[in-house]
Amino acid sequence: MNNDYDAIVVGSGISGGWAAKEFCEKGLKTLVIERGRMVKHIEDYTTMNKDPWDMKFGGRSSQEVLKDYNKQRRWGVNEGNRHFYNKDSEYDYDEDKPFDWIRGTQVGGRSLIWGRQTYRWSDDDFEANLRDGIAVDWPVRYKEIAPWYSYVEKFIGVSGEPLNLPHLPDSEFLPAMELNCVEKELRNSIAKNYSNRFLTIGRVAHITKGSKDGAGRNACQYRNRCDRGCLFGSYFSSNSSTLPVAEKTGNLTLRTDSIVTNIIYNDETKKATGVRVVDTHTKKISKFNAKVIFLCASSMASTAILLNSKSNRFPDGLGNDSGELGHNIMDHQLGSGASGKFDGYNDKYYYGRRPNGFYIPRFRNIGGKEKGVNFLRGYGYQGGAGRGDWSESIAELGYGSELKKALLKPGNWTIGMGGFGEVLPYHENKMYLDYNKIDTFGLPKIVFDAEFKENEIRMKEDWKIQAAEMLEKAGCKEVTIFDSNAPIGKGIHEMGTARMGKDPKTSVLNKYNQIHSVPNVFVTDGAFMTSSGTQNPSLTYMAFTARAVNYAVNELKKMNL
Repeated sequence: MNNDYDAIVVGSGISGGWAAKEFCEKGLKTLVIERGRMVKHIEDYTTMNKDPWDMKFGGRSSQEVLKDYNKQRRWGVNEGNRHFYNKDSEYDYDEDKPFDWIRGTQVGGRSLIWGRQTYRWSDDDFEANLRDGIAVDWPVRYKEIAPWYSYVEKFIGVSGEPLNLPHLPDSEFLPAMELNCVEKELRNSIAKNYSNRFLTIGRVAHITKGSKDGAGRNACQYRNRCDRGCLFGSYFSSNSSTLPVAEKTGNLTLRTDSIVTNIIYNDETKKATGVRVVDTHTKKISKFNAKVIFLCASSMASTAILLNSKSNRFPDGLGNDSGELGHNIMDHQLGSGASGKFDGYNDKYYYGRRPNGFYIPRFRNIGGKEKGVNFLRGYGYQGGAGRGDWSESIAELGYGSELKKALLKPGNWTIGMGGFGEVLPYHENKMYLDYNKIDTFGLPKIVFDAEFKENEIRMKEDWKIQAAEMLEKAGCKEVTIFDSNAPIGKGIHEMGTARMGKDPKTSVLNKYNQIHSVPNVFVTDGAFMTSSGTQNPSLTYMAFTARAVNYAVNELKKMNL
């Protein structure tokens, strides 16, 4: 294998796949380094067509198997998707306070198992820190990112419905998936009872009509087995889309089963020269050189690499002049909301298994603090309605022909929604490296010390009350509030730890995702986020990645890197 490249990309998930595609299409010889195994599109989706009866225990993982997934099981590992989740027995971490870090250890990373909810940010999000006097101001505004949102959306394919809301800009949409009859009832009730609340179908990175570039991406088949790998390529993943496009250029080299331990820094040139890598099988250490390095290993993993990249110039981690590296951990708070039963529509059902739910955009504190609200920022909802299955018949204690008839009839309608709340960037919410615990790859263990605080607690209480109120006004019966008390990390949107900003004294990256003090190193995964917003963040990662690559290539041409 060659050791010299134009660009090195660490990680092959959503951000890494986009960085690889953009670099390769622009003619740069690019090395993508992935810590996990190879997963080939379609060929390695081993459970994509299996039904519950095709798998032991109906697809449930045994307690013996789950011993290797002590932390990943918190999210919901099963035999259909377990092979796409991190094995905690091999890649563990510590928690000073509960933190759910869900990871995918393979080519494609979590792009194979993500929820695909795809929303733009607005200036209400980019201006929030400055307006509220929280943390630091974003160095960008919506108009700078809008063209890159469009660029990304046209490639990945986003289905959804335009709403023309200033605080939730519309995307370049493919046809929207359809709400079912009970969801439409809720939508009509919300429109009747509230002037500032809207219900729409979720905006998802799914092809609903036609096809897209990549490895044969076609319209969604409504199987809802997305987290097993999609043989149709209907939903966007690195494996079905960006990596195949990068490979077709002839400029891509993909190295799997390789962990980047640190970035190598040259004190004289004041630039990085490459990365040090350990082979996960042989433990052999190699060095790879490049003109530019993109960290896309996921927020905490990229920051761990920077923290472990120490030198005389950077004794506390590469680019850590501000002391903010590892701090300001954010996520989205979820796990609570309300649900209820809906009478009627017993003659109605729905098509297939729609891999999507409804979405209620944020309505609290739009444009600033709202009168009568006791918290900053806001939340949205994700939810859905459906009919129960045969298991409801068990309670009837029927048998014989009556039971058989009951098994063929769908149950009653239920509907529910869960809040999705913004988490503020607190400096004390952090991760750090424990050098007293070195793993088999020679790396210190990552430790999390983060929690939700008073603002998040007050916000959650509000969204539970509002969810129940909206369901009751829609005529739902037996409305109940639920709360799993999910800890930080459970939202699987870990952000911050290497935030961007205007001032090198208070931030790690500039507006182009470039380390202030090391110009040829960029970070374009969730680590760069300066605040968390309410919306699912993956689209924003992709847009910033494409923009950062464009900037880096132009700087290379100018000999600035």
